[in-house]
Amino acid sequence: MNTDPIADFLTRIRNACRVSLPNTEVQSSKLKIEMAKLLLREGYIRGYELRDQDGRKDQLLRVLLKYDALGFPAIRSIRRVSRPGLRKYYRVDNIPRILSGAGIVVLSTNKGLLTDRDARRERVGGEALCTIQ
Repeated sequence: MNTDPIADFLTRIRNACRVSLPNTEVQSSKLKIEMAKLLLREGYIRGYELRDQDGRKDQLLRVLLKYDALGFPAIRSIRRVSRPGLRKYYRVDNIPRILSGAGIVVLSTNKGLLTDRDARRERVGGEALCTIQ
Protein backbone atom coordinates (compact mmCIF):
# COMPACT_ATOMS: atom_id res chain seq x y z
CA MET A 1 0.00 0.00 0.00
CA ASN A 2 1.33 3.37 -1.03
CA THR A 3 0.16 6.38 1.00
CA ASP A 4 1.20 8.95 -1.61
CA PRO A 5 1.00 7.57 -5.17
CA ILE A 6 1.86 10.95 -6.76
CA ALA A 7 5.11 11.18 -4.78
CA ASP A 8 5.91 7.60 -5.85
CA PHE A 9 5.24 8.52 -9.51
CA LEU A 10 7.51 11.58 -9.30
CA THR A 11 10.23 9.66 -7.46
CA ARG A 12 10.28 6.92 -10.08
CA ILE A 13 10.68 9.54 -12.84
CA ARG A 14 13.40 11.37 -10.86
CA ASN A 15 15.36 8.16 -10.18
CA ALA A 16 15.06 6.94 -13.78
CA CYS A 17 16.36 10.29 -15.07
CA ARG A 18 19.33 10.17 -12.68
CA VAL A 19 20.52 6.83 -14.08
CA SER A 20 19.55 7.63 -17.70
CA LEU A 21 16.94 4.90 -18.12
CA PRO A 22 14.88 5.11 -21.34
CA ASN A 23 11.59 4.60 -19.48
CA THR A 24 9.98 3.83 -16.14
CA GLU A 25 6.77 2.03 -15.16
CA VAL A 26 4.18 2.76 -12.46
CA GLN A 27 0.69 1.51 -11.63
CA SER A 28 -1.72 3.62 -13.68
CA SER A 29 -4.47 5.85 -12.36
CA LYS A 30 -6.49 8.65 -13.93
CA LEU A 31 -4.39 11.31 -12.19
CA LYS A 32 -1.07 9.75 -13.25
CA ILE A 33 -2.27 9.47 -16.86
CA GLU A 34 -3.30 13.14 -16.81
CA MET A 35 0.11 14.08 -15.38
CA ALA A 36 1.81 12.09 -18.15
CA LYS A 37 -0.32 13.91 -20.76
CA LEU A 38 0.67 17.25 -19.24
CA LEU A 39 4.38 16.30 -19.18
CA LEU A 40 4.14 15.25 -22.84
CA ARG A 41 2.35 18.46 -23.83
CA GLU A 42 5.02 20.55 -22.06
CA GLY A 43 7.86 18.60 -23.72
CA TYR A 44 9.38 16.95 -20.65
CA ILE A 45 8.85 13.34 -21.84
CA ARG A 46 8.85 11.56 -25.23
CA GLY A 47 5.56 9.79 -24.58
CA TYR A 48 3.69 7.30 -22.46
CA GLU A 49 2.03 3.93 -22.96
CA LEU A 50 -0.62 1.95 -21.10
CA ARG A 51 0.17 -1.75 -20.82
CA ASP A 52 -1.99 -4.60 -19.56
CA GLN A 53 -0.56 -6.79 -16.82
CA ASP A 54 -0.76 -10.56 -17.05
CA GLY A 55 -3.82 -11.80 -15.17
CA ARG A 56 -4.67 -8.44 -13.59
CA LYS A 57 -7.30 -5.90 -14.52
CA ASP A 58 -5.26 -2.78 -13.68
CA GLN A 59 -2.72 -1.38 -16.12
CA LEU A 60 0.87 -0.19 -16.01
CA LEU A 61 1.78 3.30 -17.17
CA ARG A 62 5.14 3.37 -18.97
CA VAL A 63 6.66 6.85 -19.18
CA LEU A 64 9.20 7.31 -22.00
CA LEU A 65 11.83 9.75 -20.77
CA LYS A 66 13.43 12.45 -22.90
CA TYR A 67 17.14 13.34 -23.11
CA ASP A 68 19.06 15.94 -25.10
CA ALA A 69 21.92 15.21 -27.54
CA LEU A 70 24.49 15.19 -24.72
CA GLY A 71 22.44 12.76 -22.63
CA PHE A 72 21.11 15.24 -20.08
CA PRO A 73 17.47 14.63 -19.05
CA ALA A 74 14.76 17.11 -20.04
CA ILE A 75 13.54 16.96 -16.43
CA ARG A 76 16.33 18.55 -14.39
CA SER A 77 14.32 18.70 -11.17
CA ILE A 78 10.92 17.33 -10.20
CA ARG A 79 9.66 17.99 -6.68
CA ARG A 80 6.44 17.27 -4.77
CA VAL A 81 4.90 20.46 -3.29
CA SER A 82 1.58 19.46 -1.74
CA ARG A 83 1.67 16.25 0.27
CA PRO A 84 -0.81 14.36 2.43
CA GLY A 85 0.51 15.94 5.66
CA LEU A 86 0.59 19.50 4.31
CA ARG A 87 -1.58 20.54 1.38
CA LYS A 88 -0.53 23.68 -0.53
CA TYR A 89 -3.29 25.65 -2.22
CA TYR A 90 -2.75 28.80 -4.27
CA ARG A 91 -5.17 31.44 -5.45
CA VAL A 92 -4.63 32.64 -9.00
CA ASP A 93 -2.86 35.79 -7.70
CA ASN A 94 -0.32 33.79 -5.65
CA ILE A 95 0.70 30.97 -8.02
CA PRO A 96 4.53 30.88 -7.94
CA ARG A 97 6.70 31.22 -11.04
CA ILE A 98 9.49 28.64 -11.34
CA LEU A 99 12.76 29.99 -12.82
CA SER A 100 10.89 33.06 -14.12
CA GLY A 101 8.62 30.85 -16.23
CA ALA A 102 11.23 28.34 -17.46
CA GLY A 103 9.83 25.66 -15.12
CA ILE A 104 6.22 24.75 -14.39
CA VAL A 105 3.97 24.21 -11.41
CA VAL A 106 1.37 21.46 -11.90
CA LEU A 107 -1.92 22.46 -10.30
CA SER A 108 -4.99 20.37 -9.62
CA THR A 109 -7.93 22.67 -10.31
CA ASN A 110 -11.65 22.35 -10.84
CA LYS A 111 -10.85 22.40 -14.59
CA GLY A 112 -8.44 19.46 -14.33
CA LEU A 113 -4.65 19.41 -14.17
CA LEU A 114 -3.17 22.67 -15.42
CA THR A 115 0.25 24.28 -15.56
CA ASP A 116 0.78 27.56 -13.76
CA ARG A 117 0.56 29.48 -17.05
CA ASP A 118 -2.71 27.79 -18.04
CA ALA A 119 -4.17 28.38 -14.57
CA ARG A 120 -3.36 32.09 -14.77
CA ARG A 121 -4.93 32.26 -18.24
CA GLU A 122 -8.07 30.45 -17.02
CA ARG A 123 -8.10 32.58 -13.82
CA VAL A 124 -8.30 29.55 -11.47
CA GLY A 125 -6.26 28.48 -8.47
CA GLY A 126 -5.83 25.07 -6.96
CA GLU A 127 -3.60 22.58 -5.19
CA ALA A 128 0.05 22.67 -6.28
CA LEU A 129 1.01 19.04 -6.90
CA CYS A 130 4.62 19.46 -8.06
CA THR A 131 7.22 21.72 -9.63
CA ILE A 132 9.24 20.69 -12.70
CA GLN A 133 12.36 22.32 -14.11
